[in-house]
Amino acid sequence: MADRLNGYRILILEAREEAQFAKLLAEQGAEVVQCPMFAIHDAPDPAPVEAWIRRAIDKPFDDLVLMTGEGLRRIMKLAAARGLDQALVASLARSRKFSRGPKPGKALREVALDAQQTTEKPTTEGVIEMLAKIDLKGHRLGLQLYPEKDHSALTGALTAQGAEVDAVLPYVYDPKAADANIVAAIDAMAEGRIDSIALTNLGQVRRLIETAKAHGSEARLRAGLERTLIASVGPAVSGELAAHGLRTDVAPVEDHYFMRPLISAMAAALAEKRPKVAG
Repeated sequence: MADRLNGYRILILEAREEAQFAKLLAEQGAEVVQCPMFAIHDAPDPAPVEAWIRRAIDKPFDDLVLMTGEGLRRIMKLAAARGLDQALVASLARSRKFSRGPKPGKALREVALDAQQTTEKPTTEGVIEMLAKIDLKGHRLGLQLYPEKDHSALTGALTAQGAEVDAVLPYVYDPKAADANIVAAIDAMAEGRIDSIALTNLGQVRRLIETAKAHGSEARLRAGLERTLIASVGPAVSGELAAHGLRTDVAPVEDHYFMRPLISAMAAALAEKRPKVAG
């Protein structure tokens, strides 16, 4: 139903696929307030990533675990720059592929591949639970990681199952990018100029908290969130909010952790509970 967010101001913290999210919100009539949170860069030293690509080509992995769509895209970008992209796709086609939620699956489809299995929960714990049911003994397992996360529980679980884990970290975050934008977004919430904040990955929650602390704005952030509808795309984000003593007001129904169901949930909650902010 078009225009169900007409007149509402929705704050999104830009990262990865938020350009698509902003478009979907705008199509529903929302005034989208975009806050660039950080820049994503290729790994500063491409040599380990290239070496991983060459190992994957020389001897295809038995299994491949993709934690993010961004990670696969960065790997493919470097492979293309080295003239190895077609060989890599051919090699990955021979691997059994596991996806942490839908986003890595989408990135696989962009290179005409498919995941054999996707986690029910788009979290690291969900990956561990999924792979616990798989016989990995003696398997060479390629593992694509993402920044700002301790992956020791995952790698430890896989190793305990007998897998030979070959991990790669193909990109990094710039932790200092856009601090001023984040502080301005905090002020906008505190001043009641935002109807809802929509969170689509747990890194956004961490970045909000860290930036608020660094700039002496944590109390202002919490006050702003008290008067703003907090929308979470799924359990990973909601868990991170809870870890910081913050609530989740709105989330998609179980097993529908995507942007469109999140928008539907936000529209229903805003229509029922929150007046539009003053112009």
